[in-house]
Amino acid sequence: MADLKLKVYSQDGSEVSTVSVSKDVFGIEPHNQSMFDAVMTYQANSRQATAKTKKRFEVSGGGKKPWRQKGTGRARAGSTRSPIWVGGGTVFGPTGIQNFKIKQNKKEHKLALKSAYSQLAKKDMVVLDELKVSGKTKEIVALLKAFKLENTKTLVISSDPLVLQACANVANVGFRVEGNVSVYDLLNFKKVVTTKEVIKKIEEELK
Repeated sequence: MADLKLKVYSQDGSEVSTVSVSKDVFGIEPHNQSMFDAVMTYQANSRQATAKTKKRFEVSGGGKKPWRQKGTGRARAGSTRSPIWVGGGTVFGPTGIQNFKIKQNKKEHKLALKSAYSQLAKKDMVVLDELKVSGKTKEIVALLKAFKLENTKTLVISSDPLVLQACANVANVGFRVEGNVSVYDLLNFKKVVTTKEVIKKIEEELK
């Protein structure tokens, strides 16, 4: 399949060149089901699953029989902590050890990543010639302003710790290292900012 051309910009927002990327990675028809499955897997595996209710034997009190067994005209009761009483234990509540984890096979996950990148590559991916910062917030703010992304939820993909430092305090900006980007991240952010060097690494990873 022929290569796809993406525009390459400098940090000041001006177009400087283009970069050729594989259509097999950045130009496929997005596969919605695989992306949906990837997001469901990510969210399910992110659950802490620590919710817990107390069973009958865990609720304090209820040691004394509320009334005598016979002669009162009322139903028999052995404890005020019975599940049918207000303040009693819960019968089928969460135990605190429930497991919500699910899996997605590697082939489908790779297809989901390709689909998400292909969707972004059409108009929502900003590829820079290079991203050089000294770790200051104002440098990322200036970059966003150059591309009119100040109020847009933007994901920056880089391996430079100084870029992470510069992004840390900027509203609506997320940071991920290439190779550790989830389908959820790619779909959760409106725009992606990265470099042509990172684009090539992503291409090699997903080919």
